[in-house]
Amino acid sequence: MATGPRRDPRSSPEETLERTVSFPGELRNVTGARLAADGYLADLCRTSPPTAPECWDDILLVVTELAANVVQYAPGPFELRMRRTYDGVHFTMHDTSQVQPEPRPFHPRHGGGGVGWHLLHTLCDQVSVVVTDTGKDIHVFLPW
Repeated sequence: MATGPRRDPRSSPEETLERTVSFPGELRNVTGARLAADGYLADLCRTSPPTAPECWDDILLVVTELAANVVQYAPGPFELRMRRTYDGVHFTMHDTSQVQPEPRPFHPRHGGGGVGWHLLHTLCDQVSVVVTDTGKDIHVFLPW
């Protein structure tokens, strides 16, 4: 189950600009990360609606892909940080692996896979990876 700050329904608009949620790294946490992002966007939408209808779905797809990759390739706890920026949103996925993600070729006849990293680079304005002493942070910036 996800842990993190609970939002007070009386919270101010400034409090909806940033949120962090931690997960133990179980398969069901992929859905938890997506739901956390969906809740964050719903709160954000009250004061700052998206510039295009597809922004919301693109963000949820990116967060789902990031969380699924953490569970598959970097087992262990992970953290999702969400923050409003001047012209979009910034999501950071922190995991415990120091291995940098690399694109893989897509082989539909051999179980699929290999589209996630390409998908992130297509949907996001910017993608970067920062290796730290405790793992890595994958930063993605998306329009909102």
